[in-house]
Amino acid sequence: MRNLIQCLIILFLIYGCNEKQSNSKSSNIFENDVPIAVSNKISLAGSSEPDITRFLKVQEAVAPSLSPDGSLVAYRTQLTGEFQIWVTRTDQLSAPKQITFGNSVTFHKWSPTTNEILYGTDKEGNEKVAFYLISSDGLNEKELLPPSDAYRYFGNFNKDGSLITYSTTERNGVDFDIHVYDLKSNTDKQVHLGKLGYYPVSFSPNGQYIIISESIGEDANNLFLLNLTDESLVQLNKQNDFSFFGDIQWKADNSAFYLRTNRDEEYIGVAMYTIGNTSFDYILQKEFDIEQILLSDKDAMLHWVSNEAGYSKHYITDVIKEKVVASPKWPEGIIKLTTSNSNKFIANISSPKTPGDLWAWAPKTKETSRITVSSNAGLDLSKMVLPEAHSFKARDGLTVHGLLYAPKEISASSPLVLRVHGGPTMQSRPYFNALSQYLVAKGFVVFDLNFRGSTGYGKTYARENNLRKRENELYDLEDAVKYLSESNIGNAEKTAIMGTSYGGYLTMAAMTRLPEVFECGVAFVGVSNWVTALEAASPELKASDRLEYGDIDNPEDRQFFETISPFTYIDQVTSPVMVLHGANDTRDPVTESDRFVEGIRNNGGEAEYLRFPDEGHFIYKMNNRITAYVRVAEFLERNLN
Repeated sequence: MRNLIQCLIILFLIYGCNEKQSNSKSSNIFENDVPIAVSNKISLAGSSEPDITRFLKVQEAVAPSLSPDGSLVAYRTQLTGEFQIWVTRTDQLSAPKQITFGNSVTFHKWSPTTNEILYGTDKEGNEKVAFYLISSDGLNEKELLPPSDAYRYFGNFNKDGSLITYSTTERNGVDFDIHVYDLKSNTDKQVHLGKLGYYPVSFSPNGQYIIISESIGEDANNLFLLNLTDESLVQLNKQNDFSFFGDIQWKADNSAFYLRTNRDEEYIGVAMYTIGNTSFDYILQKEFDIEQILLSDKDAMLHWVSNEAGYSKHYITDVIKEKVVASPKWPEGIIKLTTSNSNKFIANISSPKTPGDLWAWAPKTKETSRITVSSNAGLDLSKMVLPEAHSFKARDGLTVHGLLYAPKEISASSPLVLRVHGGPTMQSRPYFNALSQYLVAKGFVVFDLNFRGSTGYGKTYARENNLRKRENELYDLEDAVKYLSESNIGNAEKTAIMGTSYGGYLTMAAMTRLPEVFECGVAFVGVSNWVTALEAASPELKASDRLEYGDIDNPEDRQFFETISPFTYIDQVTSPVMVLHGANDTRDPVTESDRFVEGIRNNGGEAEYLRFPDEGHFIYKMNNRITAYVRVAEFLERNLN
């Protein structure tokens, strides 16, 4: 018996060790690419050439959520190194109080009736969120939905704050079922068997309905009305509409709601949907996108925020008298509004000179006041560079857009960095960007390209890179460099490309397909092989992928994916590349960067790799951000100067 036990132990040790060694071998290929934290050295305040660390330590206050009476606001900031919730007063500038101290907070929402705040956290960027409820003083907290392997999407509270709605993939790991959680009885109920891309948006004021959105591509969705009384589900828009519907604002009597949409139109306007009707009736249409709406003052005032050349403007329309009324004067920038009871509005404002802070406005007084002043890390933010809008003709005649950040002394010899945003259904806008401002201070020209497929320029432009048109966006990169060079803006011979997520893919594509155009490239969390990336995408992304990219199960689409994949052309990389990726990324698996780096190195090329074991699709932790961007700045300066 003893011999048998000894044999079993030996066999276990042999096979256990072999399995462990096999796994270790796989994970150890890139063990030397796990970043070593850089020293916390920082330049002197007031230095003529501040280092990148100072720019990275500039703080912002984001995602304000008001208390029911409007006296307090909860927001998130990274002052401790990770996003946590802080609470401050709205009537004056006062000392804020931190109330969360655990993992980085991914979302939060104040209850409409109590002093409690709902929030979510994931584990080191894996986007699988647990839900918690905490008192606004931070002294009482409880777990609602524990961490799990499921993806969850928070919808909203009901009017009296007793219920929340959310969707989850708990059932099968793929489909998003609609749930309602009762905060009084701590019971969770599935109210609708969902499918891929189903997300709850809001309760009707009487609690009878839940609005559900179904993702259709990256810039369109279907809208449904779920009746909780009989569990019936009605689609509100036409089949195959391929339009955007969002920002639901219910009228108090439950008869109708306002929303933003571009149904049958080029730009996003404001429409009204009446329950029982089959039409969306426009009440506001402009030659630009309306990016937010709020309804206040007993349904009399419609607040709407526009996107005009990347900047926001706040307007107010009296929908009863059908006239525009005076709106408050906010600082210039990108504005996101929130309100709780119409007596107080909070604006989250961001621009290169205001990285992100909160202003309060009481409509009765018509005055705005700043209620947060985030740390500027010893930088004079008045010296930050505001971008200049540029447009140019691509080789096929399409007008392409971008934002230029230029140093005071710009010339045809200035090194140039072409930045490409993620999405791709997003827009480069005049936010504060630490790396861009640092590079401009060092004499670089930075051009934020809104390549075809970007939002903010109409529905048609946003879809100019869908499906088989996708390859055309690659040439926008080359045409942008040509335009800048011919305009004596930057040195075409000293040009880098840099992007994150979809921008990371474009960076990889540029380094493989346009090796003669770029001196070097920096790819954050990019895609090197569309076949493997689409197969491994999270359920949230798979809901939009088929219309945006194509069907991975279709042999012709699959072949097309291979032709546009950077890895197909990996042997054409001739310039240095830096690659950054979080090992917990569920959107673009880290294997996409692993494969790209290994391919370059096997061909004798130069690939500098920063593979973060404790991050996901974004680099959130301050120590990691400093390490990443110090290395990126050094890489660009080394290869372009």
